[in-house]
Amino acid sequence: MREQTRIVKGTGNDEVSGCIDIPIYRGVVYAHDTLEFAPNRSYYARCGTPTTKLVEENIAYLEQGDRALLTSSGMGAISVVIKLFKPGDHVIVTSDLYGGSYRYFMDFYKDYGIDFEFVDTWDLEAVKKAIRKETKGFFIETPSNPAMHVTNLREIGKIAKENDALFIVDNTLLSPYFQKPLTLGADIVVHSATKYLGGHNDLLAGVIVAKGESLIEKLYHIYISEGNNISAEDAWLLNRSIKTLAVRIERQQANALEIFKFLKTLPEVTKVYYVGDEEREDYELSKSQSSGFGGMISFSVKHKDKIKDYLPKFKVINFAESLGGVESLITYPFYTTQEP
Repeated sequence: MREQTRIVKGTGNDEVSGCIDIPIYRGVVYAHDTLEFAPNRSYYARCGTPTTKLVEENIAYLEQGDRALLTSSGMGAISVVIKLFKPGDHVIVTSDLYGGSYRYFMDFYKDYGIDFEFVDTWDLEAVKKAIRKETKGFFIETPSNPAMHVTNLREIGKIAKENDALFIVDNTLLSPYFQKPLTLGADIVVHSATKYLGGHNDLLAGVIVAKGESLIEKLYHIYISEGNNISAEDAWLLNRSIKTLAVRIERQQANALEIFKFLKTLPEVTKVYYVGDEEREDYELSKSQSSGFGGMISFSVKHKDKIKDYLPKFKVINFAESLGGVESLITYPFYTTQEP
Protein backbone atom coordinates (compact mmCIF):
# COMPACT_ATOMS: atom_id res chain seq x y z
CA MET A 1 0.00 0.00 0.00
CA ARG A 2 1.35 3.44 -0.92
CA GLU A 3 2.13 5.77 1.97
CA GLN A 4 -0.47 8.30 0.81
CA THR A 5 -3.17 5.60 0.81
CA ARG A 6 -2.06 4.30 4.20
CA ILE A 7 -2.43 7.79 5.67
CA VAL A 8 -6.00 8.12 4.42
CA LYS A 9 -7.20 4.63 5.31
CA GLY A 10 -5.38 4.21 8.62
CA THR A 11 -5.85 0.77 10.15
CA GLY A 12 -9.35 0.26 8.79
CA ASN A 13 -13.02 0.90 9.55
CA ASP A 14 -14.70 0.99 12.95
CA GLU A 15 -15.22 -2.64 13.91
CA VAL A 16 -18.47 -2.00 15.78
CA SER A 17 -20.37 -0.01 13.15
CA GLY A 18 -18.33 -0.53 10.01
CA CYS A 19 -18.16 3.26 9.61
CA ILE A 20 -15.25 4.33 7.39
CA ASP A 21 -14.73 7.28 9.75
CA ILE A 22 -13.87 6.94 13.43
CA PRO A 23 -16.89 7.65 15.67
CA ILE A 24 -16.61 10.05 18.59
CA TYR A 25 -17.17 8.20 21.87
CA ARG A 26 -17.82 10.96 24.38
CA GLY A 27 -18.38 8.66 27.34
CA VAL A 28 -16.06 8.84 30.34
CA VAL A 29 -17.14 5.69 32.21
CA TYR A 30 -17.50 2.24 30.60
CA ALA A 31 -19.18 -0.80 32.12
CA HIS A 32 -17.20 -3.95 33.00
CA ASP A 33 -18.27 -7.43 31.93
CA THR A 34 -15.90 -9.37 34.20
CA LEU A 35 -13.18 -8.86 36.79
CA GLU A 36 -10.56 -9.77 34.22
CA PHE A 37 -8.84 -6.90 32.46
CA ALA A 38 -9.34 -6.86 28.69
CA PRO A 39 -6.47 -4.91 27.01
CA ASN A 40 -8.60 -3.55 24.17
CA ARG A 41 -11.55 -2.54 26.35
CA SER A 42 -12.17 1.01 27.57
CA TYR A 43 -12.84 1.47 31.30
CA TYR A 44 -12.31 5.15 31.98
CA ALA A 45 -11.63 8.03 29.56
CA ARG A 46 -8.33 8.99 31.21
CA CYS A 47 -7.05 5.56 30.23
CA GLY A 48 -8.29 5.89 26.65
CA THR A 49 -11.63 5.95 24.84
CA PRO A 50 -12.58 3.84 21.80
CA THR A 51 -12.02 6.98 19.71
CA THR A 52 -8.55 7.77 21.02
CA LYS A 53 -7.48 4.13 20.78
CA LEU A 54 -8.42 3.94 17.11
CA VAL A 55 -6.50 7.14 16.36
CA GLU A 56 -3.51 5.84 18.33
CA GLU A 57 -3.55 2.69 16.21
CA ASN A 58 -3.47 4.78 13.04
CA ILE A 59 -0.51 6.88 14.22
CA ALA A 60 1.43 3.86 15.48
CA TYR A 61 0.86 2.29 12.07
CA LEU A 62 2.28 5.37 10.30
CA GLU A 63 5.34 5.53 12.58
CA GLN A 64 5.77 1.74 12.38
CA GLY A 65 5.66 1.50 16.17
CA ASP A 66 3.89 -0.97 18.43
CA ARG A 67 1.74 1.51 20.37
CA ALA A 68 0.92 5.20 20.41
CA LEU A 69 -0.47 7.37 23.21
CA LEU A 70 -2.25 10.67 22.58
CA THR A 71 -1.61 13.51 25.01
CA SER A 72 -3.04 16.97 25.47
CA SER A 73 0.03 18.67 23.91
CA GLY A 74 3.53 18.01 22.62
CA MET A 75 4.97 19.06 25.97
CA GLY A 76 2.53 16.64 27.60
CA ALA A 77 4.07 13.85 25.52
CA ILE A 78 7.59 14.84 26.58
CA SER A 79 6.44 15.04 30.21
CA VAL A 80 5.38 11.37 30.14
CA VAL A 81 8.60 10.23 28.47
CA ILE A 82 10.95 12.12 30.81
CA LYS A 83 9.38 10.37 33.80
CA LEU A 84 11.11 7.19 32.62
CA PHE A 85 14.32 8.64 34.07
CA LYS A 86 15.39 8.74 37.72
CA PRO A 87 17.49 11.08 39.87
CA GLY A 88 21.14 10.71 38.93
CA ASP A 89 20.43 9.73 35.34
CA HIS A 90 22.35 11.55 32.62
CA VAL A 91 20.50 12.42 29.41
CA ILE A 92 22.24 13.73 26.29
CA VAL A 93 20.07 16.31 24.51
CA THR A 94 20.38 18.05 21.14
CA SER A 95 21.91 21.46 21.88
CA ASP A 96 19.80 23.32 19.32
CA LEU A 97 16.40 22.49 20.77
CA TYR A 98 12.88 23.90 20.86
CA GLY A 99 12.85 26.44 23.68
CA GLY A 100 9.86 24.89 25.44
CA SER A 101 11.70 21.59 25.78
CA TYR A 102 14.84 23.35 27.02
CA ARG A 103 12.89 25.26 29.68
CA TYR A 104 11.09 22.12 30.77
CA PHE A 105 14.32 20.21 31.25
CA MET A 106 16.28 22.97 32.93
CA ASP A 107 13.60 24.83 34.93
CA PHE A 108 11.77 21.76 36.25
CA TYR A 109 13.30 18.34 35.81
CA LYS A 110 16.83 19.41 36.61
CA ASP A 111 15.51 20.03 40.14
CA TYR A 112 14.48 16.37 40.30
CA GLY A 113 18.09 15.28 39.91
CA ILE A 114 18.15 14.41 36.21
CA ASP A 115 21.31 15.68 34.53
CA PHE A 116 20.56 17.05 31.05
CA GLU A 117 23.66 17.73 28.97
CA PHE A 118 23.23 19.70 25.76
CA VAL A 119 25.49 18.41 23.01
CA ASP A 120 25.87 19.07 19.28
CA THR A 121 24.40 15.67 18.46
CA TRP A 122 25.18 16.12 14.74
CA ASP A 123 28.83 15.79 15.85
CA LEU A 124 29.18 12.09 16.68
CA GLU A 125 32.57 12.54 18.34
CA ALA A 126 31.10 15.14 20.68
CA VAL A 127 28.32 12.69 21.53
CA LYS A 128 30.77 9.88 22.30
CA LYS A 129 32.86 12.17 24.53
CA ALA A 130 29.77 13.18 26.51
CA ILE A 131 28.81 9.62 27.42
CA ARG A 132 29.43 8.44 30.97
CA LYS A 133 28.31 5.53 33.10
CA GLU A 134 25.20 7.47 34.25
CA THR A 135 24.04 8.07 30.67
CA LYS A 136 20.56 6.58 30.41
CA GLY A 137 19.06 8.41 27.47
CA PHE A 138 19.40 10.44 24.29
CA PHE A 139 16.80 13.08 23.43
CA ILE A 140 17.27 14.06 19.79
CA GLU A 141 15.48 16.68 17.75
CA THR A 142 16.21 16.37 14.04
CA PRO A 143 15.96 18.56 12.13
CA SER A 144 16.54 20.81 15.10
CA ASN A 145 14.47 23.85 15.94
CA PRO A 146 15.32 26.51 14.91
CA ALA A 147 18.76 26.08 13.26
CA MET A 148 17.78 22.95 11.29
CA HIS A 149 20.76 20.77 12.23
CA VAL A 150 20.47 17.13 11.16
CA THR A 151 21.54 14.31 13.49
CA ASN A 152 22.50 10.87 12.18
CA LEU A 153 19.74 8.71 13.63
CA ARG A 154 21.27 5.37 12.67
CA GLU A 155 24.57 6.17 14.37
CA ILE A 156 22.95 7.58 17.52
CA GLY A 157 20.81 4.45 17.61
CA LYS A 158 23.93 2.28 17.62
CA ILE A 159 25.57 4.40 20.33
CA ALA A 160 22.43 4.27 22.49
CA LYS A 161 22.19 0.50 22.15
CA GLU A 162 25.87 0.02 23.03
CA ASN A 163 25.30 2.03 26.21
CA ASP A 164 21.94 0.46 27.12
CA ALA A 165 20.30 3.91 26.92
CA LEU A 166 16.88 5.00 25.69
CA PHE A 167 16.84 6.71 22.33
CA ILE A 168 14.06 9.32 22.04
CA VAL A 169 13.42 11.39 18.91
CA ASP A 170 11.24 14.47 18.54
CA ASN A 171 9.89 13.94 15.01
CA THR A 172 7.66 17.02 14.91
CA LEU A 173 9.43 18.85 12.08
CA LEU A 174 9.17 16.07 9.50
CA SER A 175 6.21 13.94 10.63
CA PRO A 176 5.99 10.20 9.99
CA TYR A 177 5.34 10.97 6.32
CA PHE A 178 8.93 12.10 5.79
CA GLN A 179 10.80 10.38 8.63
CA LYS A 180 10.31 7.22 10.69
CA PRO A 181 12.90 7.20 13.51
CA LEU A 182 11.65 3.91 14.96
CA THR A 183 12.89 2.17 11.80
CA LEU A 184 16.32 3.77 12.29
CA GLY A 185 17.02 2.66 15.86
CA ALA A 186 14.88 4.91 18.06
CA ASP A 187 12.92 3.47 20.98
CA ILE A 188 10.43 6.32 21.35
CA VAL A 189 9.13 9.06 19.08
CA VAL A 190 7.32 12.17 20.30
CA HIS A 191 5.41 14.80 18.34
CA SER A 192 3.71 18.05 18.91
CA ALA A 193 0.70 16.81 16.97
CA THR A 194 -0.48 20.42 16.94
CA LYS A 195 1.96 20.94 14.08
CA TYR A 196 2.03 18.87 10.86
CA LEU A 197 -0.21 16.05 12.11
CA GLY A 198 -2.97 18.47 13.15
CA GLY A 199 -2.01 20.90 10.42
CA HIS A 200 -4.77 23.51 10.71
CA ASN A 201 -3.79 25.58 13.78
CA ASP A 202 -7.04 24.57 15.49
CA LEU A 203 -5.92 21.62 17.59
CA LEU A 204 -3.60 21.15 20.57
CA ALA A 205 -2.26 17.60 20.90
CA GLY A 206 0.81 15.45 21.42
CA VAL A 207 1.71 11.87 20.67
CA ILE A 208 4.15 9.23 21.92
CA VAL A 209 4.96 6.20 19.78
CA ALA A 210 7.12 3.36 21.08
CA LYS A 211 8.36 -0.13 20.34
CA GLY A 212 8.64 -2.99 22.81
CA GLU A 213 6.01 -4.33 25.22
CA SER A 214 7.95 -3.59 28.41
CA LEU A 215 8.67 0.01 27.45
CA ILE A 216 5.07 0.58 26.36
CA GLU A 217 3.77 -0.75 29.70
CA LYS A 218 5.98 1.74 31.57
CA LEU A 219 4.84 4.63 29.39
CA TYR A 220 1.18 3.69 29.71
CA HIS A 221 1.43 3.47 33.50
CA ILE A 222 2.88 6.99 33.61
CA TYR A 223 0.34 8.21 31.06
CA ILE A 224 -2.77 7.07 32.94
CA SER A 225 -1.32 8.23 36.26
CA GLU A 226 -0.44 11.71 35.02
CA GLY A 227 -3.77 12.23 33.25
CA ASN A 228 -2.76 14.54 30.41
CA ASN A 229 -4.82 12.57 27.90
CA ILE A 230 -6.60 14.04 24.89
CA SER A 231 -10.38 14.35 24.54
CA ALA A 232 -12.30 12.11 22.13
CA GLU A 233 -13.34 15.18 20.11
CA ASP A 234 -9.75 16.36 19.66
CA ALA A 235 -8.61 12.83 18.84
CA TRP A 236 -11.25 12.64 16.12
CA LEU A 237 -10.20 16.03 14.76
CA LEU A 238 -6.57 14.93 14.73
CA ASN A 239 -7.43 11.79 12.79
CA ARG A 240 -9.44 13.81 10.26
CA SER A 241 -6.47 16.14 9.81
CA ILE A 242 -4.00 13.29 9.31
CA LYS A 243 -5.98 12.12 6.28
CA THR A 244 -4.67 15.15 4.36
CA LEU A 245 -1.12 15.02 5.77
CA ALA A 246 0.49 13.80 2.54
CA VAL A 247 -1.15 16.46 0.40
CA ARG A 248 -0.42 19.26 2.86
CA ILE A 249 3.20 18.48 3.64
CA GLU A 250 4.14 17.85 0.01
CA ARG A 251 2.77 21.27 -0.94
CA GLN A 252 4.37 22.93 2.09
CA GLN A 253 7.71 21.44 1.11
CA ALA A 254 7.35 22.64 -2.49
CA ASN A 255 6.52 26.15 -1.27
CA ALA A 256 9.40 26.10 1.22
CA LEU A 257 11.87 25.29 -1.55
CA GLU A 258 10.72 28.32 -3.56
CA ILE A 259 10.93 30.58 -0.49
CA PHE A 260 14.39 29.19 0.27
CA LYS A 261 15.56 30.11 -3.24
CA PHE A 262 14.05 33.58 -2.90
CA LEU A 263 15.65 34.26 0.48
CA LYS A 264 19.08 33.42 -0.92
CA THR A 265 18.74 36.32 -3.38
CA LEU A 266 18.13 38.96 -0.71
CA PRO A 267 21.18 41.08 0.21
CA GLU A 268 19.86 41.60 3.76
CA VAL A 269 19.81 37.82 4.40
CA THR A 270 23.21 36.45 5.41
CA LYS A 271 22.35 32.75 5.68
CA VAL A 272 19.40 30.45 5.03
CA TYR A 273 18.96 27.20 6.95
CA TYR A 274 16.92 24.56 5.13
CA VAL A 275 17.60 20.82 5.08
CA GLY A 276 16.60 20.71 1.41
CA ASP A 277 19.61 22.87 0.51
CA GLU A 278 21.74 20.70 -1.81
CA GLU A 279 24.89 22.60 -0.75
CA ARG A 280 24.61 21.51 2.89
CA GLU A 281 27.14 18.99 4.21
CA ASP A 282 24.35 16.91 5.69
CA TYR A 283 22.16 16.92 2.56
CA GLU A 284 22.98 13.30 1.66
CA LEU A 285 22.49 12.27 5.30
CA SER A 286 19.01 13.81 5.21
CA LYS A 287 18.19 11.92 2.03
CA SER A 288 19.43 8.66 3.56
CA GLN A 289 17.19 8.80 6.64
CA SER A 290 14.26 10.94 5.47
CA SER A 291 12.10 10.96 2.36
CA GLY A 292 11.59 14.73 2.45
CA PHE A 293 12.76 18.00 3.95
CA GLY A 294 9.63 19.53 5.41
CA GLY A 295 8.38 23.10 5.24
CA MET A 296 10.39 24.90 7.92
CA ILE A 297 13.11 27.45 7.07
CA SER A 298 15.27 29.63 9.29
CA PHE A 299 17.41 32.54 8.16
CA SER A 300 19.78 35.17 9.56
CA VAL A 301 19.78 38.86 8.65
CA LYS A 302 22.54 41.46 8.67
CA HIS A 303 20.90 43.93 11.02
CA LYS A 304 19.19 42.49 14.08
CA ASP A 305 17.82 45.87 15.09
CA LYS A 306 15.69 45.96 11.91
CA ILE A 307 13.75 42.76 12.68
CA LYS A 308 11.07 44.69 14.58
CA ASP A 309 10.50 46.72 11.39
CA TYR A 310 10.38 43.70 9.07
CA LEU A 311 7.74 41.65 10.89
CA PRO A 312 4.76 44.07 10.58
CA LYS A 313 5.31 44.29 6.79
CA PHE A 314 4.28 40.71 6.06
CA LYS A 315 0.83 40.58 4.41
CA VAL A 316 0.22 36.90 3.66
CA ILE A 317 2.49 35.35 6.30
CA ASN A 318 1.39 35.81 9.92
CA PHE A 319 3.72 36.73 12.78
CA ALA A 320 2.87 33.87 15.16
CA GLU A 321 4.54 31.02 17.06
CA SER A 322 3.91 27.59 15.55
CA LEU A 323 4.56 25.60 12.39
CA GLY A 324 3.08 22.90 10.19
CA GLY A 325 -0.34 24.47 9.72
CA VAL A 326 -1.94 25.48 6.42
CA GLU A 327 -1.28 29.16 7.21
CA SER A 328 2.29 30.34 6.72
CA LEU A 329 3.88 31.78 9.87
CA ILE A 330 7.04 33.66 10.75
CA THR A 331 8.55 34.32 14.16
CA TYR A 332 11.71 35.59 15.84
CA PRO A 333 12.71 32.67 18.10
CA PHE A 334 15.04 34.69 20.33
CA TYR A 335 12.06 36.65 21.69
CA THR A 336 9.33 34.03 21.34
CA THR A 337 9.79 30.25 21.26
CA GLN A 338 13.42 30.26 22.41
CA GLU A 339 13.18 33.03 24.99
CA PRO A 340 15.04 32.01 28.20
